[in-house]
Amino acid sequence: MTYRLAIFDFDGTLADSFPFFLSVFNTIADRHGFKRIDIANSAHLRHLGTRQMMDHVGMPAWKLPLASRSFIAMMKDGADGIPLFDGIADALRHLHGKGVRLAVVSSNSEHNVRTVLGPELAGLVERFECGMSVFGKASRIRAVLKDCGIAATDAIYVGDQGTDADAAEKAGVGFGAVHWGYAAIEALRGHACVTEFAAPADLHRIAL
Repeated sequence: MTYRLAIFDFDGTLADSFPFFLSVFNTIADRHGFKRIDIANSAHLRHLGTRQMMDHVGMPAWKLPLASRSFIAMMKDGADGIPLFDGIADALRHLHGKGVRLAVVSSNSEHNVRTVLGPELAGLVERFECGMSVFGKASRIRAVLKDCGIAATDAIYVGDQGTDADAAEKAGVGFGAVHWGYAAIEALRGHACVTEFAAPADLHRIAL
């Protein structure tokens, strides 16, 4: 497996932000008028796709941008406390050192992504495409390919949700599913995955 360009999702792929997501979910639910979740019994949520999650809490599609903006704004205040997954920093350094070009396509804000990555790691990333709907990533992936002059067959999109897999398929790039993200790997296996990464250190294989 050798790719010239590795494009990463952020939340649940690079950043361990699921605990933060759970901590603010009910506040956002109250603010925008959809159902709360039982935080203590939230493991089953990892088996729900984005649309299933929206149905589960009674969130109509038109409220998703509002809820997303609230999540991003709340994360901005606490981004310094959100860690990367263990091994992510080493993996990004390794790939960059091997000549793999790096990009991030995330529905989160570029400010939050850069804050969590920190100056050194953010400096390794060639392109940031941020702030779109979780359902709008395909066009941003295509934009990264065009700007970098990389063919779709030479790129991989690494993510943790079904919407990431769908975006990769629409953009014509391979999808690499991570085991440690928001969605359980069993849920991601229902999508077209070219490979799985069981741990962040496995990302080194992108340069093999």
